[in-house]
Amino acid sequence: MSVTVFIQGRSGVTRWQLGKQWLLLPVLLLVSGTGLYQYNSARFENQQASVDNERQARENQKLEVMKLKETTETQLATLTTYVARMQAKVTRLEALGQQVAQNYQLEDQFDFSAEAGVGGPSDLGSAIELNQLIDDMNKLASRIDNNDVQLALLETVAANLHMDQERFVSGRPVSKGYLSSPYGIRNDPFTGRRTMHKGIDFAGKEGTGVVATAAGVVTWAGDMFGYGQLVEIDHGNGLRTRYGHNKTVSVAVGDVVAKGEKIATMGNSGRSTGVHVHYEVLRAGQHVDPQKYVYRRAG
Repeated sequence: MSVTVFIQGRSGVTRWQLGKQWLLLPVLLLVSGTGLYQYNSARFENQQASVDNERQARENQKLEVMKLKETTETQLATLTTYVARMQAKVTRLEALGQQVAQNYQLEDQFDFSAEAGVGGPSDLGSAIELNQLIDDMNKLASRIDNNDVQLALLETVAANLHMDQERFVSGRPVSKGYLSSPYGIRNDPFTGRRTMHKGIDFAGKEGTGVVATAAGVVTWAGDMFGYGQLVEIDHGNGLRTRYGHNKTVSVAVGDVVAKGEKIATMGNSGRSTGVHVHYEVLRAGQHVDPQKYVYRRAG
């Protein structure tokens, strides 16, 4: 099959006969155009997929940064709590240490208000991680607790050398008042049931002074369930006294108090039916009858 084309010119009509190969040209152009279109489409889809992947990667990175920020904020909050806790413990420890130094004329040897000197050559180490820092702070807080207890015991031992009479528990825990409820089994004023009353009560006027029955170190000063505003004093040798239901407390944990010193005012706080002070004596952690100490002669 062939196609003949006649072209009119100045010199006449020219005859041009197209072979079969020319008939294939449109087909080749169509096939080539289709292939080029498909190639460009595939390339555009690949580029679009790459852009989508990069966008998703950025979103994932953003989420990771937000999670890291939340984790860091939580760790910083925990760290702040530990720091505040240790600051309170160190303040209490310094106060007790300063009191001990003053009581026994040791200020020239121990200055609790000054920074302790440290130093020495050291090799460069690896950077500390936050978890390791928190762990170290936990250990430090534990050491502070132990030192706090040991210093209180040291004060008690020192008191044995200089204040035997002062730390002898005796006398009434109030400046004015009367015994309103003894130690032992009684009818509970709230439930009516027979219960053990682990102390004795002294009633009086609100605001009457509550005094320490012996010298010692304050181990509790504040609200305690059932007792209301409570003061507890450690007198050494396993002996402690408690003064409950106060209106106000005038001492703090770590304070060293003298025999007869005012530590609170009589009130009606906690599980109480009226103005009084609930007085307890504990020996080796066990409650004993306080009347044995209230009415014995001072040593």
